[in-house]
Amino acid sequence: MPSIGKALPHDSAAGHVTGRAAFLDDTPPMANELFVGPVGSPVASGELTGIDLSRAEEIPEVVGLFTSQDVEGHNEFGPVLRDEPFLAETRLLYLGQPVVIVAAETRAALARARKAVRIHASPSEAVLTIEQAIKQGRFIGPARSIRQGDPDTALAKAPNVRSGTLQIGGQEQFYFESQAAIAYPGEEDQLVIHCSTQNPTEIQVVVAEVLGLGQHQVVCICKRMGGAFGGKETQAAIPTAMAALVARKTGRPARIIYNKDDDMKLTGKRHAYRVEWKVGFTHEGQILGLRIDYFSDGGAAADLSLAVMERTMLHSDSAYYIPHIEINGRVCFTNKPPNTAFRGFGGPQAVAAIENIMETVAADLGLDAYDVRMQNVYGIGERNITPYGQILAHNHLPEIFARLASQSNYKRRLAEIERFNGESKASLRGISMTAVKFGISFTTKFLNQGNALVNVYTDGTVQVSTGGTEMGQGLNTKIRQLVADEFAIDPDRVLVMPTSTEKNNNTSPTAASASTDLNGTAAVRACRRIKANLTDFAAQLFASPENGITESPGHITFGDGFVFDARMPDAKMRFAELTDLARRQRVDLGARGFFATPGIDFNRETGKGNPFFYFRAYA
Repeated sequence: MPSIGKALPHDSAAGHVTGRAAFLDDTPPMANELFVGPVGSPVASGELTGIDLSRAEEIPEVVGLFTSQDVEGHNEFGPVLRDEPFLAETRLLYLGQPVVIVAAETRAALARARKAVRIHASPSEAVLTIEQAIKQGRFIGPARSIRQGDPDTALAKAPNVRSGTLQIGGQEQFYFESQAAIAYPGEEDQLVIHCSTQNPTEIQVVVAEVLGLGQHQVVCICKRMGGAFGGKETQAAIPTAMAALVARKTGRPARIIYNKDDDMKLTGKRHAYRVEWKVGFTHEGQILGLRIDYFSDGGAAADLSLAVMERTMLHSDSAYYIPHIEINGRVCFTNKPPNTAFRGFGGPQAVAAIENIMETVAADLGLDAYDVRMQNVYGIGERNITPYGQILAHNHLPEIFARLASQSNYKRRLAEIERFNGESKASLRGISMTAVKFGISFTTKFLNQGNALVNVYTDGTVQVSTGGTEMGQGLNTKIRQLVADEFAIDPDRVLVMPTSTEKNNNTSPTAASASTDLNGTAAVRACRRIKANLTDFAAQLFASPENGITESPGHITFGDGFVFDARMPDAKMRFAELTDLARRQRVDLGARGFFATPGIDFNRETGKGNPFFYFRAYA
């Protein structure tokens, strides 16, 4: 029976509840391992005027104190723009920005040394709000715009026009396992790094660049993370590079584990937004035109802010067709840690904005917000073009809205709430139904790729390695089910290996709700290559010319752990028996699969194209 669709336990479920699932800081330290931590800027904005290491150097168990002077490669990095310092050189951009790396033989010595380092700075006025950044013209990257129809005319002619401003705050990812990495030096300047990261390839690249090494000299491995939510897509880079630099300089293993205070202080968060909008609509609540301007708090460097803003702009419509619309976006510079990915990656801010507009229109007209939403929901076969020109195919939004309203008895409950509110003098009740249309794909085209390595062994068990990382979301379980079903074996016979850049190269981050699609499809393709080899071999084994059974790969069937020729269903062979015989006959039982998402392309300059492979709809 197929395992896809079955509610299998998470592959680490038992380990999580018993404590046997090992996270990085559960790894026993090696005899000569060093503990690593940063000393950061004492000001949010200013100039670095001096560093006093003398008191820290006197602590006996302190092995090394490193600054930007010790960086042999690039001291600036970034996933989009190379604008973020690894260690501060002259400018101080945010409170706690790493300036000095401390390496010590004990955690106690590390803590003492971090307090003993003195960093001298000349402070300057800090930009701490979006409004300050707008006023001072402090932006990161270019302005972006998406436009459809003629919003100026639509707004001018609309019978009703309203405008508003929405403030959306930031948010801390608050994963249980803080940023963590261990770097092990090897021969020929090699480094093996175990890291809590959603993006092993980026860790490999950043470490190689900072240390002046080739990427082939750095291997990054991730077994699992204790949560991430986007906070480990890029933010693992700086702490990991610290451990790597110490390992490189001392020739000793180096471990860095942020405590929760440092993690919350030093890492980026969900972007805060200021949203300014102007909407024109009919007396029935149908939106005729909309102009919406987004300003996000990017922090002190680009990180992923431009990509986050792009997804915000691409989700400005959410579930609704808006014939005339102008969408503008700017990322603001502030003296805070560079803000970063967070679950939804800019989409939630856009959804909040359009729903705020829907509620405002409904309140202005004295209508129920559900009826306003139904006036504007995307249509089927018509009114189905997004602001960026992609056709919304397979649209189930009207059906989802209607079915949910019916099954939840929305109208009856609304009447009861209105009656209660009319009688109550102490409290209010409310009800609302909202929808989300979320695009599935990375909006940066080249990231929409994945590869997988599948090895079948002679006992019929399987190992699979992909570029996807497990942070508790169940990716490994889904990959295991896909591979098991390809070979028609029990999922317990399949093991998903720790993610490693040595086995899967040039991979994309585990993000964008696309990791099962990318890595799972790559794994399936690898399985099918092996299965084709086994099918050809099995056809030879089951051929029986004397009984009229010719060699026919098309009749070979895999099912319930067995392989057989459909013309002789009683002559079954166990999958493990077939793989053992295949190896003895030199049949290849390993394969690499690759998948690139087809049909996606988006032009940032024109604001038009098909950035998404498909959409998921929720209400």
